[in-house]
Amino acid sequence: MQRISRRDLISSGLAFSATCLATRPAWARTIAFHEDNLDTGKPEASLAVAPRERLLFDFGWKFVLGDGNDPVKDQGFGFGQSDFSKTGEFAFAKAGFDDSKWRSIDLPHDWAVELPFVHDDSGSGDSQLRSHGYKPLGRRYPETSVGWYRHDFDVPASDHGRRTWIEFDGAFRDVQIFVNGCFIGNNENGYVPFRFDLTDFLIYGAKNFIVVRVDARTGDGWFYEGAGIYRHLWLTKMDALHLGRWESTVRSTVSGNSGSPSATLSLATIVENEGKQAEEAQVRWQILDAAGKTVAAADAPAQKVDEDGFARFSASALLMNPALWSVEEPHLYTAIITVSVNGTVRDAERVSFGVRSVQFDAQKGFFLNGKSLKIQGTCNHQDHAGVGAALPDRLQYFRLGVLQQMGCNAVRTSHNMPTPEWVEACDRMGVMLMCETRQASSNPSGLAQLEAMVKRYRNSPSIIIWSIGNEENALQGPMAEQGAAIAATMVRKCHELDPTRVVSAAVNADNRKGISDAVDLVGFNYHLDFPDAFHRDNPTRPIFGSETSSAVSTRGEYTTDWQRNVVDAYHGVFELPELWWKFYGERDWTAGGFAWTGYDYRGEPTPFGWPSVSANFGIVDLCGFPKDYFYYYKAWWRSEPSLHLFPHWNWLGKEGTEIAVWVYSNLDEVELLVNGVSAGSQKVPHLGHLEWKVKYEAGLIEARGLKNGKVVLSEKRETTGPAASLRLTADRAEIFADGEDVAILKAEALDSQGRIVPVADDLIAFRVWGAGKLIGVGNGNSNCQESEKGSKRSLFHGLAQIIVQSTKDAGEIYIEAANQGADGPGALSARLTIKSKQVKLRPFVPAAR
Repeated sequence: MQRISRRDLISSGLAFSATCLATRPAWARTIAFHEDNLDTGKPEASLAVAPRERLLFDFGWKFVLGDGNDPVKDQGFGFGQSDFSKTGEFAFAKAGFDDSKWRSIDLPHDWAVELPFVHDDSGSGDSQLRSHGYKPLGRRYPETSVGWYRHDFDVPASDHGRRTWIEFDGAFRDVQIFVNGCFIGNNENGYVPFRFDLTDFLIYGAKNFIVVRVDARTGDGWFYEGAGIYRHLWLTKMDALHLGRWESTVRSTVSGNSGSPSATLSLATIVENEGKQAEEAQVRWQILDAAGKTVAAADAPAQKVDEDGFARFSASALLMNPALWSVEEPHLYTAIITVSVNGTVRDAERVSFGVRSVQFDAQKGFFLNGKSLKIQGTCNHQDHAGVGAALPDRLQYFRLGVLQQMGCNAVRTSHNMPTPEWVEACDRMGVMLMCETRQASSNPSGLAQLEAMVKRYRNSPSIIIWSIGNEENALQGPMAEQGAAIAATMVRKCHELDPTRVVSAAVNADNRKGISDAVDLVGFNYHLDFPDAFHRDNPTRPIFGSETSSAVSTRGEYTTDWQRNVVDAYHGVFELPELWWKFYGERDWTAGGFAWTGYDYRGEPTPFGWPSVSANFGIVDLCGFPKDYFYYYKAWWRSEPSLHLFPHWNWLGKEGTEIAVWVYSNLDEVELLVNGVSAGSQKVPHLGHLEWKVKYEAGLIEARGLKNGKVVLSEKRETTGPAASLRLTADRAEIFADGEDVAILKAEALDSQGRIVPVADDLIAFRVWGAGKLIGVGNGNSNCQESEKGSKRSLFHGLAQIIVQSTKDAGEIYIEAANQGADGPGALSARLTIKSKQVKLRPFVPAAR
């Protein structure tokens, strides 16, 4: 048969045939975590251990767009060919440069989300703006594809003798760094963290200047990727004798029976010496449990570390009755690693880890801590409504909590190395992770990206799979021989750096050749016609669904309309949830799989083009508002009774017309009532759904779910009146006054009886004042082109979202919403107050005095 990938669907134009935020229980562990860290309000993994300093470098930047073609509009950079002829002569990174017309910003920052949408369908395939969300980035848009960042900061005289590094968690895409007039270095990858040693270029006891030029004219993927310094930036200061970056590992081996388990910890690190003389160093590990109690310790024998050299240190420790990391109870431990010379601590760091066992079995599927478990996963890109790719830390936890609410226990980073905060959220909230690199290549750049990913995250217990690529069709087909060789090198690199995890790839083919020859775990993208035969012919190779479903739907829409670019909630496209989950859920020998996608995302607006600017693949929309598919997964991925009835019951003008009424439930039987009259009862099919055809009449439909003959759940859909009021609700009533934390607010239109109006599309104006600011708006409508950085947003099927960020001042944050009529403010309004409470700020770099 013809092999069709999701990307093929985008270019082919093939035709294919309830909304609320996650409730508070989904956030219980996240909130508890934050409450346990009130001194910083941030994950402990981001904190340095003295004497090392790790300073957040996010606040107080200046920003301006440059120009990729005109050097006059690009700070004079590249005007001639003498830019790099002498060291120290870049005026824009020195005192006296006028940046008064640059605007003030804080990081993380994505300037792409601020740009207007451009209807440009030139080019073909992945090169089209369509795939990238119709944002004007690329070599054809030089005036909006280059950005400049500038900051001045003090360096105390006491830093002399230490090593000082500038560390980027990620920036998109080609980055050049200048300090005090000197060129420092460049990076040409949009996802991998990178750093530069600034020690020799700093002015101690005085003001320093740093400039970062980011060029987004070239990209890494075929989806929206953003532009700018969209992840955190750090200034790290440490002794010349220090621990190597990402070289500390804690590997656990669980043994013993369930009544009296133990875990052996294999501890290792590297100490580097950038000083002027050899040092006799000693390394100590202190293991803490979640309460901060020391539960084990180990020392490595002292070793000589030569000048400009390094030495490897190792030890072991035993944990009796360890608290295992699992999706139900994500217990974490902390290792404090210190380097001492003659009893004086010279460097230290904190590493978070978990104790757990993972096994993929070719006949029995997946096991976590010896217990059979299906991977109930979703693939996800990294953007969100209102903020683009520049997500505040809290938003990572919010997004993961929405997915957990429907029973999702695993996520895949599609298709790139994730931000550290996403991995930390998975570690802390108990969500397993398939961690994927961007470039599927054994060239130096590809291997460097892979090495950075594995080293950075190999202590994270949530990660169960390393992925070396996605849908590399050439390497599975005409270049299969090269694909096998490339993959073998990448797999060896993963095993060398981390022998504890399996390596896989997301393959949209039959897995009979190419990359598939080298991987430990065979991943199938779509193609439910392939796994059975592959398993029969390869009974010793474990299998999972690396990417499945692609069930397109538009939230709140129940008729596919090609004129309005919407897809109905019933029929979707390309492996509906029921189809793929019945396949993987009912076969014991599969490990489960990952649906495409958990969230909608910018770009790839399949099966449409302009004016659609974002994908419809998500189980929830770009804001995190659930679509109806969400409740299919909730019914079959969670154990508690579940019942969901759709569509809404506002069908003015369709009286007497048959309306399809569906129910997702895991109960025994469901009865449907229409205005109090039974439309019949149906038995619930395993992993299926129920449907009725009902002639519309205004009023009420009700689904009653029975278990063991008794009604245990019911849901109603009522015909509402027009919007009479607005309601604002927030995910939290209190946030931290640290300049970073956010509250995610939902705006809803209600009728006179307080019912959500599912067809409301009013334009709402938002105003935020006090101890917070508005940083983004959204509504989940893939066709909406209103500004996400403005103060107005239309409701989409009765809902909109705004994101409010705290300042560093404690106090009240006031949010006001009002609909906008043709002649100004309308009759609908709402107001909400959120408290921003004072916390100790995590250390940061202030602007120079």
